[in-house]
Amino acid sequence: MKCLRIYATEDGESHFGEVDIPTKSIAVHPDATPFEVSPSYPASRVRFTQIPAGMRQVDWHTVPERVLTVRLDGAVEYETSDGEVRTVAAGGFVLVEDTHGKGHLSRHSPDSQLVLWITVPDGFDAPMMT
Repeated sequence: MKCLRIYATEDGESHFGEVDIPTKSIAVHPDATPFEVSPSYPASRVRFTQIPAGMRQVDWHTVPERVLTVRLDGAVEYETSDGEVRTVAAGGFVLVEDTHGKGHLSRHSPDSQLVLWITVPDGFDAPMMT
């Protein structure tokens, strides 16, 4: 499973990348069809944020800590300092790691949005247990 990533290089420029989250097929019940499940990962805090309707663009900004954002509704368009633009719709998730440098832009859909923020420690891409 691929996870979109926003990160900053040492020169402070932000970029998009991907984190590959491994999964394996598991049947959670003898009569159930197997489905893909990832390993467990550590998280230190979970926050829900309600972005108000009409909030269109947030100026260049960084995040105070590494977060996995899960968009529960609405959409956002991210732009990194290298000029690349990506849109994340409801149900999408992004690992945002640009805690320093120029940061990124966020352009929000016109409706209010609910976003889950999960604070992750360094090494998120390494599973805690399988």
